[in-house]
Amino acid sequence: MEQADSSPSDIISTVEFNHSGDLLATGDKGGRVVIFQREQENKSRPHSRGEYNVYSTFQSHEPEFDYLKSLEIEEKINKIRWLPQQNAAHFLLSTNDKTIKLWKISERDKRAEGYNLKDEDGRLRDPFRITALRVPILKPMDLMVEASPRRIFANAHTYHINSISVNSDHETYLSADDLRINLWHLEITDRSFNIVDIKPANMEELTEVITAAEFHPHQCNVFVYSSSKGTVRLCDMRSSALCDRHSKFFEEPEDPSSRSFFSEIISSISDVKFSHSGRYMMTRDYLSVKVWDLNMESRPVETHQVHEYLRSKLCSLYENDCIFDKFECCWSGSDSAIMTGSYNNFFRMFDRNARRDVTLEASRENSKPRASLKPRKVCTGGKRKKDEISVDSLDFNKKILHTAWHPAENIIAVAATNNLYIFQDKVN
Repeated sequence: MEQADSSPSDIISTVEFNHSGDLLATGDKGGRVVIFQREQENKSRPHSRGEYNVYSTFQSHEPEFDYLKSLEIEEKINKIRWLPQQNAAHFLLSTNDKTIKLWKISERDKRAEGYNLKDEDGRLRDPFRITALRVPILKPMDLMVEASPRRIFANAHTYHINSISVNSDHETYLSADDLRINLWHLEITDRSFNIVDIKPANMEELTEVITAAEFHPHQCNVFVYSSSKGTVRLCDMRSSALCDRHSKFFEEPEDPSSRSFFSEIISSISDVKFSHSGRYMMTRDYLSVKVWDLNMESRPVETHQVHEYLRSKLCSLYENDCIFDKFECCWSGSDSAIMTGSYNNFFRMFDRNARRDVTLEASRENSKPRASLKPRKVCTGGKRKKDEISVDSLDFNKKILHTAWHPAENIIAVAATNNLYIFQDKVN
């Protein structure tokens, strides 16, 4: 578990495991990327397996200023996505509101010594003093982890980037902003193809924005994007170059009896994620998380209430702007469970097979190493039981927006503002 000092730039804005789960990357509001590496099994410390320690830290983005529009461009990292590993180095994409960067993270544990034209301290030697030819040798040195930017993909988005997603062909990726989705080749930085454009000719007719987008995990021609109107469109790039006409349209009919002033705001989808199998997708709106079968567009196959007790509090959540918080969601490696965050440093886990759910809390008080997490309960009215927390005493400044699940094991990473918590299944 990692603790951070509480300056606003330390607030974690994205969390992502790599494909093996041995590395975990976080991005923060200050434009930094911190990568944690999992400790290998150690005979002298049998419990050390599963501990994540800092592996590399680097400044990914700096604050910029757009002089044409007189706008400051924040350095905050909106998303990180790992590329599948091809060699000893690791590659990841990180993005702020406007610019995507491809970073290479590599290790060096040897250095060359015995140059002909320069001394060991780096000074050039006098050519007349060189009488013999030396063959440089590689000497071991302390391990150095280097992060270097290999590609910078800029100037393609007029609006703020909210999603990046690497394609299963491992050659292309998409980036989405409020009104457009672009397709990039990882080797080509000076052009991208616009594959979705929902910008109306007259901006006064704007009724919805794109909130998230993701490629299918196995079919390289299929991607989905969600909207602020609570709908998801699935597009097939084989049908046309510009995917403005979707192949599938996922929308749950609204129950007229529950309609209120806040209905439109709380139905906006903040995250969409394909299951690892590619058969399902999950969407997160303000109060619930829904699982959809890609073969059924009319309604979700599962709806899980995340914090239904907040429905009566929507008025005050609107006043303090919390109603616009964008919660993310994630699948377990086997797709049998899903996880998403809530307020008061609570996060929710839903077991899809057993139809059970649990509320857990990520906080310094209850996260001593190897201590078990106790389930939490929130009571809405009437008599409060001993272990329950009243809905009126929840802290709405403590929110868990970003979570990640290890691709193969029951290890989860939970970002609670500026602290990162890593929990794992108890091993007997």
